[in-house]
Amino acid sequence: MATKKILITIDWFLPGTNSGGPVRSYANLIAHLDKGFEFLIVTRNSDFGSTIPYDGITPNTWTNFNEYTKVFYCSPDYLSRVNLKHLFNNTQFDVAYINGIYSWYFSILPVILIKNKPVIVSARGMLNPQAFSVKSTKKIAFIKLANIYGLYKKVRFHATNKNEAHHIESLINAQKGVSIAPNLPRKIDSANRTLAVKQQPIRFVNLARISVEKGTLNMLKAFSNVTQPLILDLYGPIYDAAYWEKCQNAIATLPDHIEVNYKGIIDSEQVPNTLAKYDFFVLLSEGENFGHAILEALSVGLPVLISDQTPWRELTQKKIGWDLNLKNDSDIKHTFQTAVHMSDADYKIWSEAAFNYAEQFIENPKVLEQNKALFLHV
Repeated sequence: MATKKILITIDWFLPGTNSGGPVRSYANLIAHLDKGFEFLIVTRNSDFGSTIPYDGITPNTWTNFNEYTKVFYCSPDYLSRVNLKHLFNNTQFDVAYINGIYSWYFSILPVILIKNKPVIVSARGMLNPQAFSVKSTKKIAFIKLANIYGLYKKVRFHATNKNEAHHIESLINAQKGVSIAPNLPRKIDSANRTLAVKQQPIRFVNLARISVEKGTLNMLKAFSNVTQPLILDLYGPIYDAAYWEKCQNAIATLPDHIEVNYKGIIDSEQVPNTLAKYDFFVLLSEGENFGHAILEALSVGLPVLISDQTPWRELTQKKIGWDLNLKNDSDIKHTFQTAVHMSDADYKIWSEAAFNYAEQFIENPKVLEQNKALFLHV
């Protein structure tokens, strides 16, 4: 099979970690598709929420990332229609794979500028209903204009599940179809395993942006009625100081036997080993298109407490966690109590089940084949 060259445009990529799931998605994709593919990534030379350039990286030139991947880190002054057109026209590739919908330089301009090559747009949940809880007016206006002017008439979309495919098809007119392929997870390492023994005090971990859509404040309030001593550590960036102040006020009202620590941002490669130090993973977000952190937690043997607005469902039947209705406060409080009072014998069963479930998902060859098909059958 001839090598397929894939051009990827994305606002932020490694070594950046602040933007969360999308960076992990593309890092995993590259790690898995290491045979028969080459990747050319166009991205910014600084992380999400930062203007500081990455150390040791020369901008505006192709940089070797690994033996089959190169990255073009754009400085702010490089980003223009003229420069991007020149870059796309003078780069040899077979398929363009565009991340997201609303970014002018990395989502919209590539669709406009790339000619005579297959183009795939990965919506990344941006067309799902919960995504319109923020800036809905602007987003709806953009989609209407895109449909009027036929922006996506020659584009194939990528959805990670059937529900997302339905949302794309209901909003975007005249696209060339929607291909479904789940996100590829990080390759599993059995060395990163929790001890499958509940600690004293019990340790919860939350790995996400501190934000409304990630449900940080609602999660903190859910701990208020827990009667057993526990520690909750929060990892993730803070972008809304006013919201974080509300979270801090909620922390201050929690009982003395509940300790909450903000641990800042951790490097992506440290995530599995860090998660393995805890007993439970908690994330009461408004919605997740995939939820890499959820799968990462399961992959080290952590039962999870998450909302029912993610692809990870029917967790209790599988004995790997709970998917909770965010509108049912009493059920959430009861579930938190259930988790902290779980017997050691039951916890061991659930921890083993979580690891086995994640291992089976991660090593499923069908998921890999679906991702390869995105580019081979475009």
